[in-house]
Amino acid sequence: MLKIIVPIKQVVDLSHIKFDDDGVGTIENTTGGEINPFDLNALEVAVQIKDKLGATINVISMGEQGADSILKDAIARGATEAFLLEDSAFKDSDTLATSYTIASTIRKMGDFDLIVCGEKSVDGDTGQVGPEIAEHLGIPHVAYVSKIEEIGEKLVLVSDMDGEQHTVECSFPILLTVTKNINTPRLPSLRDKLNSRKAKVEIWHSDDLISEANINRFGNAGSPTFVDKITLPSEGGRKGKTFKGSDLETVKELTNELEKDEILKGFSTK
Repeated sequence: MLKIIVPIKQVVDLSHIKFDDDGVGTIENTTGGEINPFDLNALEVAVQIKDKLGATINVISMGEQGADSILKDAIARGATEAFLLEDSAFKDSDTLATSYTIASTIRKMGDFDLIVCGEKSVDGDTGQVGPEIAEHLGIPHVAYVSKIEEIGEKLVLVSDMDGEQHTVECSFPILLTVTKNINTPRLPSLRDKLNSRKAKVEIWHSDDLISEANINRFGNAGSPTFVDKITLPSEGGRKGKTFKGSDLETVKELTNELEKDEILKGFSTK
């Protein structure tokens, strides 16, 4: 039976983020987090494999105790066990510290076959955590998986990279990051939702990971980067300009405009 691990992240409902006139975003309401939408695709991949071949699915999330609600939601959707990494030592983690903490947790769990991550999170949008987990664990990974063609002793995957599709054959253990195009996540039934309320969420603290990790690589201490602020890019549309005159005058005027914008930088216009 395969052992599958799915890291999931609690994110704020995007409708709760408001931007001021300068494009700086603030969270209007901090209650009611939800599972990162891309992680729902990852969980659905795991559940489909579980339905087809039989598997255990462990979901992991970092956060405060309120994050246990998304882990119970994951159980309602088909996960087997849930683990919450809750400790002030994990606070202010960037992608490097986050991936290191999750990798340390996976290492403590023991042997596994497959890790499935969402392509990215809707708040950070970096797409770094999944591949970094694989690097910490020293296992191969395949990113941007949009289709799984074969599951058995080996995996045959389709990866969308830079507009091109690549078919990849690989064996276990391996980490995948999957795109939103790979499936449509199922909705949990009312019975599954009610049953998940009674599910136990295992809570691990930094002390529980000491045997597998360097505590100085957790949280802010292990984060070489930080978010200064979140801004909304200005929506500038295309601007057109009409040049009139003879062909020679038009070319000269156009060349002058391109030089002003440094578009012709490095090219001789003589």
